[in-house]
Amino acid sequence: MKRRDFLRTAALGAGAAWAVSRPFGTLLWADTGRFRATDTIALGKTGIQTSRLACGTGTVGVNHSSHQTALGLEGLADLLVRGYDNGLRFFDTADSYGSHPHVALALKRVPREKVTIMTKSWAREPQQMSADIDRFRKELNTDYIDLLMMHCLTEPNWTERFRPTMDAISEAQAKGLIRAHGCSCHDINALREAARSPWVQVILSRVNPIGSHMDADPQTVVATLTEARNNGKGIIGMKILGQGDMRTRQDEALKYAVGLGILDAFTIGAESAAEQSDLIRRIAAV
Repeated sequence: MKRRDFLRTAALGAGAAWAVSRPFGTLLWADTGRFRATDTIALGKTGIQTSRLACGTGTVGVNHSSHQTALGLEGLADLLVRGYDNGLRFFDTADSYGSHPHVALALKRVPREKVTIMTKSWAREPQQMSADIDRFRKELNTDYIDLLMMHCLTEPNWTERFRPTMDAISEAQAKGLIRAHGCSCHDINALREAARSPWVQVILSRVNPIGSHMDADPQTVVATLTEARNNGKGIIGMKILGQGDMRTRQDEALKYAVGLGILDAFTIGAESAAEQSDLIRRIAAV
Protein backbone atom coordinates (compact mmCIF):
# COMPACT_ATOMS: atom_id res chain seq x y z
CA MET A 1 0.00 0.00 0.00
CA LYS A 2 1.33 3.43 -0.93
CA ARG A 3 1.64 5.96 1.86
CA ARG A 4 -0.85 8.37 0.29
CA ASP A 5 -3.39 5.57 -0.10
CA PHE A 6 -2.89 4.53 3.48
CA LEU A 7 -3.41 8.05 4.79
CA ARG A 8 -6.50 8.49 2.62
CA THR A 9 -8.25 5.24 3.51
CA ALA A 10 -7.19 4.38 7.05
CA ALA A 11 -9.04 7.06 9.01
CA LEU A 12 -10.85 5.71 12.05
CA GLY A 13 -13.86 7.81 13.07
CA ALA A 14 -12.69 11.33 13.82
CA GLY A 15 -9.14 10.21 14.61
CA ALA A 16 -6.49 10.41 11.93
CA ALA A 17 -4.37 7.36 11.10
CA TRP A 18 -0.68 7.90 10.69
CA ALA A 19 2.21 6.12 9.01
CA VAL A 20 4.87 6.30 11.69
CA SER A 21 8.31 6.40 10.09
CA ARG A 22 11.16 4.52 11.72
CA PRO A 23 14.73 3.93 10.53
CA PHE A 24 14.80 1.55 7.54
CA GLY A 25 11.16 0.60 7.87
CA THR A 26 7.64 1.92 8.21
CA LEU A 27 5.19 0.78 10.84
CA LEU A 28 1.62 0.99 9.60
CA TRP A 29 -0.79 1.29 12.51
CA ALA A 30 -3.73 3.38 13.66
CA ASP A 31 -2.61 6.05 16.13
CA THR A 32 -4.67 4.72 19.02
CA GLY A 33 -1.84 5.11 21.51
CA ARG A 34 -1.11 1.40 21.71
CA PHE A 35 0.58 -1.36 19.78
CA ARG A 36 -1.32 -4.43 18.67
CA ALA A 37 -0.39 -7.96 17.70
CA THR A 38 -2.22 -7.43 14.43
CA ASP A 39 -0.47 -4.19 13.43
CA THR A 40 0.94 -4.38 9.91
CA ILE A 41 4.70 -3.86 10.01
CA ALA A 42 7.36 -3.54 7.31
CA LEU A 43 10.14 -6.07 7.82
CA GLY A 44 13.34 -4.09 7.33
CA LYS A 45 14.08 -3.39 3.66
CA THR A 46 12.67 -6.70 2.41
CA GLY A 47 9.39 -5.30 1.10
CA ILE A 48 7.55 -7.84 3.25
CA GLN A 49 4.62 -6.50 5.26
CA THR A 50 3.09 -8.76 7.88
CA SER A 51 1.63 -8.78 11.38
CA ARG A 52 3.67 -7.72 14.39
CA LEU A 53 3.06 -11.06 16.14
CA ALA A 54 4.03 -14.31 14.45
CA CYS A 55 2.31 -17.57 15.29
CA GLY A 56 5.24 -19.59 16.62
CA THR A 57 5.29 -23.35 16.12
CA GLY A 58 8.58 -24.20 17.79
CA THR A 59 8.46 -23.88 21.57
CA VAL A 60 11.27 -26.30 22.52
CA GLY A 61 11.45 -27.21 18.84
CA VAL A 62 13.99 -30.01 18.37
CA ASN A 63 14.15 -33.38 16.60
CA HIS A 64 11.21 -32.46 14.35
CA SER A 65 8.79 -31.87 17.21
CA SER A 66 7.68 -29.06 19.49
CA HIS A 67 5.04 -28.15 22.04
CA GLN A 68 2.89 -26.95 19.15
CA THR A 69 3.22 -30.07 16.97
CA ALA A 70 2.09 -32.04 20.03
CA LEU A 71 -1.34 -30.56 19.30
CA GLY A 72 -1.50 -32.85 16.26
CA LEU A 73 -1.79 -32.06 12.58
CA GLU A 74 -5.36 -30.76 12.70
CA GLY A 75 -4.93 -29.15 16.12
CA LEU A 76 -2.00 -26.93 15.16
CA ALA A 77 -3.48 -26.15 11.73
CA ASP A 78 -6.70 -25.06 13.45
CA LEU A 79 -4.69 -22.81 15.80
CA LEU A 80 -2.85 -21.19 12.88
CA VAL A 81 -6.08 -20.59 10.98
CA ARG A 82 -7.64 -19.15 14.12
CA GLY A 83 -4.66 -16.80 14.38
CA TYR A 84 -5.20 -15.75 10.77
CA ASP A 85 -8.89 -15.13 11.43
CA ASN A 86 -7.87 -12.88 14.32
CA GLY A 87 -5.46 -10.83 12.23
CA LEU A 88 -2.15 -12.71 12.59
CA ARG A 89 -0.55 -12.99 9.17
CA PHE A 90 2.87 -14.42 10.12
CA PHE A 91 3.51 -18.17 10.51
CA ASP A 92 6.87 -19.15 12.02
CA THR A 93 8.02 -22.68 11.25
CA ALA A 94 11.25 -24.65 10.83
CA ASP A 95 12.50 -28.02 9.66
CA SER A 96 13.64 -28.88 13.18
CA TYR A 97 10.19 -28.10 14.61
CA GLY A 98 8.52 -30.67 12.36
CA SER A 99 5.70 -28.19 11.72
CA HIS A 100 5.84 -27.87 7.92
CA PRO A 101 2.91 -30.30 7.39
CA HIS A 102 0.81 -28.41 9.93
CA VAL A 103 1.49 -25.08 8.19
CA ALA A 104 0.74 -26.66 4.80
CA LEU A 105 -2.64 -27.84 6.07
CA ALA A 106 -3.41 -24.35 7.40
CA LEU A 107 -2.45 -22.82 4.04
CA LYS A 108 -5.22 -24.84 2.38
CA ARG A 109 -7.69 -22.77 4.38
CA VAL A 110 -6.26 -19.24 4.09
CA PRO A 111 -5.08 -17.13 1.13
CA ARG A 112 -1.40 -17.95 0.60
CA GLU A 113 -0.51 -14.46 -0.62
CA LYS A 114 -1.78 -12.91 2.61
CA VAL A 115 0.44 -14.99 4.90
CA THR A 116 4.17 -14.58 5.55
CA ILE A 117 5.93 -17.93 6.00
CA MET A 118 9.27 -17.99 7.80
CA THR A 119 11.19 -21.24 7.95
CA LYS A 120 14.73 -22.23 8.87
CA SER A 121 17.40 -24.64 7.67
CA TRP A 122 20.37 -26.17 9.48
CA ALA A 123 22.14 -26.72 6.13
CA ARG A 124 25.74 -25.55 6.04
CA GLU A 125 26.67 -26.82 2.57
CA PRO A 126 25.30 -25.26 -0.63
CA GLN A 127 23.95 -28.48 -2.13
CA GLN A 128 22.17 -29.33 1.11
CA MET A 129 20.71 -25.83 1.33
CA SER A 130 19.38 -25.97 -2.25
CA ALA A 131 17.87 -29.37 -1.51
CA ASP A 132 16.28 -28.02 1.67
CA ILE A 133 14.71 -25.11 -0.17
CA ASP A 134 13.13 -27.50 -2.69
CA ARG A 135 12.01 -29.91 0.03
CA PHE A 136 10.60 -27.16 2.23
CA ARG A 137 8.50 -25.78 -0.62
CA LYS A 138 7.08 -29.24 -1.25
CA GLU A 139 6.41 -29.87 2.44
CA LEU A 140 4.73 -26.49 2.79
CA ASN A 141 2.90 -26.93 -0.52
CA THR A 142 3.94 -23.49 -1.72
CA ASP A 143 5.86 -22.21 -4.74
CA TYR A 144 7.87 -19.78 -2.64
CA ILE A 145 9.06 -19.15 0.90
CA ASP A 146 8.74 -15.61 2.19
CA LEU A 147 11.64 -15.72 4.63
CA LEU A 148 14.37 -18.38 4.77
CA MET A 149 16.72 -18.32 7.73
CA MET A 150 20.03 -20.05 8.39
CA HIS A 151 19.24 -21.68 11.72
CA CYS A 152 21.19 -21.46 14.98
CA LEU A 153 24.50 -20.05 13.77
CA THR A 154 27.26 -20.12 16.39
CA GLU A 155 30.45 -19.52 14.41
CA PRO A 156 31.92 -15.99 14.72
CA ASN A 157 33.28 -16.24 11.16
CA TRP A 158 30.18 -17.78 9.64
CA THR A 159 29.85 -15.25 6.82
CA GLU A 160 33.23 -16.40 5.50
CA ARG A 161 32.95 -20.07 6.36
CA PHE A 162 29.48 -20.54 4.85
CA ARG A 163 29.77 -18.15 1.90
CA PRO A 164 28.94 -20.86 -0.69
CA THR A 165 25.78 -21.72 1.25
CA MET A 166 24.82 -18.07 1.42
CA ASP A 167 25.37 -17.84 -2.34
CA ALA A 168 22.99 -20.77 -2.84
CA ILE A 169 20.34 -18.89 -0.86
CA SER A 170 20.94 -15.73 -2.90
CA GLU A 171 20.54 -17.75 -6.10
CA ALA A 172 17.21 -19.10 -4.83
CA GLN A 173 16.10 -15.54 -4.10
CA ALA A 174 17.07 -14.46 -7.62
CA LYS A 175 14.90 -17.29 -8.98
CA GLY A 176 11.93 -16.18 -6.89
CA LEU A 177 11.96 -19.29 -4.69
CA ILE A 178 12.38 -17.16 -1.58
CA ARG A 179 11.57 -13.49 -0.99
CA ALA A 180 14.13 -12.67 1.70
CA HIS A 181 16.79 -14.33 3.83
CA GLY A 182 18.63 -14.00 7.09
CA CYS A 183 19.64 -15.96 10.14
CA SER A 184 19.10 -16.85 13.75
CA CYS A 185 22.16 -16.92 16.02
CA HIS A 186 22.96 -18.74 19.24
CA ASP A 187 26.21 -16.95 19.99
CA ILE A 188 26.86 -13.26 20.55
CA ASN A 189 29.83 -13.14 18.17
CA ALA A 190 27.75 -14.80 15.45
CA LEU A 191 25.02 -12.22 16.12
CA ARG A 192 27.53 -9.39 15.83
CA GLU A 193 28.68 -10.80 12.50
CA ALA A 194 25.06 -10.90 11.33
CA ALA A 195 24.53 -7.28 12.38
CA ARG A 196 27.41 -6.16 10.16
CA SER A 197 26.98 -8.47 7.18
CA PRO A 198 25.57 -6.85 4.00
CA TRP A 199 24.14 -10.26 3.05
CA VAL A 200 21.83 -10.52 6.06
CA GLN A 201 18.40 -9.02 5.41
CA VAL A 202 16.60 -10.20 8.55
CA ILE A 203 17.79 -11.30 12.00
CA LEU A 204 15.80 -13.55 14.31
CA SER A 205 17.15 -12.97 17.82
CA ARG A 206 16.44 -14.16 21.34
CA VAL A 207 15.58 -11.21 23.57
CA ASN A 208 13.84 -10.77 26.92
CA PRO A 209 14.48 -8.69 30.06
CA ILE A 210 15.93 -11.50 32.19
CA GLY A 211 18.47 -12.84 29.68
CA SER A 212 16.85 -16.28 29.53
CA HIS A 213 18.09 -18.48 26.67
CA MET A 214 19.84 -15.47 25.09
CA ASP A 215 23.17 -15.01 23.30
CA ALA A 216 24.39 -12.62 26.00
CA ASP A 217 22.98 -10.26 28.63
CA PRO A 218 20.02 -8.14 27.45
CA GLN A 219 22.04 -4.90 27.24
CA THR A 220 24.66 -6.48 24.97
CA VAL A 221 22.09 -8.14 22.73
CA VAL A 222 19.99 -4.98 22.43
CA ALA A 223 23.07 -2.93 21.51
CA THR A 224 23.93 -5.46 18.80
CA LEU A 225 20.37 -5.47 17.44
CA THR A 226 20.35 -1.67 17.44
CA GLU A 227 23.47 -1.75 15.29
CA ALA A 228 21.79 -4.27 13.00
CA ARG A 229 18.71 -2.10 12.64
CA ASN A 230 20.84 0.93 11.90
CA ASN A 231 22.45 -1.17 9.17
CA GLY A 232 19.04 -1.75 7.59
CA LYS A 233 18.22 -5.23 8.90
CA GLY A 234 14.74 -6.37 9.72
CA ILE A 235 14.62 -7.56 13.33
CA ILE A 236 12.35 -10.30 14.68
CA GLY A 237 12.41 -11.13 18.37
CA MET A 238 12.05 -14.64 19.79
CA LYS A 239 12.20 -16.16 23.29
CA ILE A 240 10.18 -13.11 24.32
CA LEU A 241 8.86 -15.10 27.29
CA GLY A 242 12.22 -16.77 27.93
CA GLN A 243 11.03 -20.16 26.64
CA GLY A 244 8.42 -20.16 29.40
CA ASP A 245 10.63 -18.74 32.16
CA MET A 246 8.48 -15.58 32.13
CA ARG A 247 5.16 -17.35 31.71
CA THR A 248 3.93 -15.76 34.96
CA ARG A 249 5.44 -12.37 34.01
CA GLN A 250 4.05 -12.03 30.52
CA ASP A 251 3.07 -8.38 30.75
CA GLU A 252 6.58 -7.44 31.86
CA ALA A 253 8.14 -9.40 28.99
CA LEU A 254 5.77 -8.00 26.37
CA LYS A 255 6.16 -4.43 27.59
CA TYR A 256 9.93 -4.86 27.35
CA ALA A 257 9.76 -6.21 23.78
CA VAL A 258 7.41 -3.49 22.57
CA GLY A 259 9.31 -0.77 24.40
CA LEU A 260 12.68 -1.61 22.84
CA GLY A 261 11.69 0.19 19.65
CA ILE A 262 13.96 -2.02 17.52
CA LEU A 263 11.82 -5.10 16.88
CA ASP A 264 9.79 -5.09 13.68
CA ALA A 265 7.97 -8.21 14.85
CA PHE A 266 8.24 -11.01 17.35
CA THR A 267 7.25 -14.66 17.46
CA ILE A 268 5.59 -16.43 20.38
CA GLY A 269 4.27 -19.97 20.34
CA ALA A 270 0.79 -20.26 21.83
CA GLU A 271 -0.28 -23.76 22.77
CA SER A 272 -4.04 -23.22 22.77
CA ALA A 273 -6.71 -20.91 21.45
CA ALA A 274 -7.05 -19.39 24.92
CA GLU A 275 -3.30 -18.62 25.08
CA GLN A 276 -3.41 -17.08 21.62
CA SER A 277 -6.33 -14.81 22.53
CA ASP A 278 -4.62 -13.87 25.78
CA LEU A 279 -1.42 -12.89 23.94
CA ILE A 280 -3.32 -10.66 21.52
CA ARG A 281 -5.14 -8.99 24.42
CA ARG A 282 -1.98 -8.52 26.50
CA ILE A 283 0.00 -6.96 23.66
CA ALA A 284 -2.72 -4.36 23.17
CA ALA A 285 -2.89 -3.72 26.91
CA VAL A 286 0.82 -3.11 27.49
